Amino acid sequence: MRGRKPKPAHLRVVSGTRGGALAWRGDDGGDHARGADDKPPTCPAHLSPTAKAEWKRLARHLFALGTLAEADRAALAAYCQAYGRWVEAEKTLAQTPTLIKLPSGYIQPSPWLGIANKQLEIMKGFMAELGLSPVSRSRVTPAQKLQPKPWEFD
Repeated sequence: MRGRKPKPAHLRVVSGTRGGALAWRGDDGGDHARGADDKPPTCPAHLSPTAKAEWKRLARHLFALGTLAEADRAALAAYCQAYGRWVEAEKTLAQTPTLIKLPSGYIQPSPWLGIANKQLEIMKGFMAELGLSPVSRSRVTPAQKLQPKPWEFD
């Protein structure tokens, strides 16, 4: 996204900007009820055990906040799988040296270091999209409940 990142709600309250008080209370004037989804999306079967544990940790929380719908299943699954791979790479790095000496005598970084760094980059992108960081939570708004217009009838 371009431009300045928005301040989190608690900092807007401290600085005294108009939108801060409303955001701090969790009430910005809109009806933030979930749409048609009445339960969180199911965890995909292909995820690794670590990724499934991360799914269980996040899915209920994000759904309760109103920021997770069935349409977000693939994005959350991709985040969780990247998280699982990152954990695996970090565990392997803890047991092996960070630098490896090749038979030719050259020293190079462990391939697990590159895997861990790449998974962190992937996770960072999904964290921003799913509202998993303090700044991104100020950008993500819960799903709005669709209300009929006053001139429309059931």
